[in-house]
Amino acid sequence: MKRKLYSDDHEAFRESFRKFVEQEIAPNDEAWNHEGIVPREVFAKAGANGFLGMDVPEEYGGGGVVDFRFNAVIIEELMRTGNGGAGLGLTLHNDICMPYFLSFANAEQKKRWLPGIVSGELITAIAMTEPGIGSDLASMTTTARRDGDHYVVNGAKTFITNGINSDVVITAVKTDPTQKHKGMSLLVLERGMEGFERGRNLDKLGQHAQDTAELSFTDVRVPVANLLGETEGQGFTQLVTKLPQERLSIAVAGVAAARAALEWTLEYVKERKAFGQPIGSFQNSKFVLAEIATEVDIAEHFVDDCIRALNAGELDAVDAGKAKYWCTELQGRVVDRCLQLHGGYGYMNEYPIARAYADARITRIYGGTTEIMKEVIGRSLGL
Repeated sequence: MKRKLYSDDHEAFRESFRKFVEQEIAPNDEAWNHEGIVPREVFAKAGANGFLGMDVPEEYGGGGVVDFRFNAVIIEELMRTGNGGAGLGLTLHNDICMPYFLSFANAEQKKRWLPGIVSGELITAIAMTEPGIGSDLASMTTTARRDGDHYVVNGAKTFITNGINSDVVITAVKTDPTQKHKGMSLLVLERGMEGFERGRNLDKLGQHAQDTAELSFTDVRVPVANLLGETEGQGFTQLVTKLPQERLSIAVAGVAAARAALEWTLEYVKERKAFGQPIGSFQNSKFVLAEIATEVDIAEHFVDDCIRALNAGELDAVDAGKAKYWCTELQGRVVDRCLQLHGGYGYMNEYPIARAYADARITRIYGGTTEIMKEVIGRSLGL
């Protein structure tokens, strides 16, 4: 079925971003994978070309267009070329961190931070997960004690995307340690604050070009003016409000990665020969690829509807959870089966399917595990 999600404006934006990927990202991806980080200049170049903050009001330098389809185009193009790891920092910046500043920052905070975020001068991150707590965010132990016009922050976070590059970090803290969910708040910690330290750039199974780090806070004095929201204790509600878009972003990436793996494999099986004929002509290859093509098409149309719902302000946690769970599990199945059709060459890192296989494993974990998504969906069934 023909997709009807995008307009001519989105396709023109796609062509522009595709050129950006081909010129600025793809040629450097291998080097960045070895270095474990994308240079900060990539964010500045993306900002200069209009690929950051498309939904930020023009007064702060943004595109002024609230339409997640532009975000989806960026994700799809990064996955199409197998540059999802290198591009994850950009999508986190746009899809996951930006909404917190747009929805919860006051006028002074927006004026202070948004122009730099849009230009790529200020790189964003969000710090929720702590060592030892996994998905149980309410059990976090990072605290922010009020001391006059400042909070004094102590604690640690881990698995933080953009952890090395980030300048402004949305940090989940306990402003009232006696409470669980109601004691959480969001503070923005900034590069250079005394006592704010970055640990090692974590050595991961995949997505090697993405800097993922541990953060530690020792008596970090953060101005009260850096609190997101009007009062303390709103952090958990703020996170819950924005998680559907985060999970949709991951779902878009999952199905786009599956689509890319399918396309690479179709090309490969048409050219690779065994027993005197293309391996794509074997019944097993046909059946496997027919199944994949069907599953990808179906998932893509559900995700397209989720994007429409998000744009209409109607996407809820349940549908976002369904999209995230299904598309990341699909991604894992597809890259595994496509790698098998590549034979021994699929295990070689020079082939994009090998890197895609390693990159895919985390998507069923971050942004809410598959098990958490099933719990959210199950509760909606009255169970």
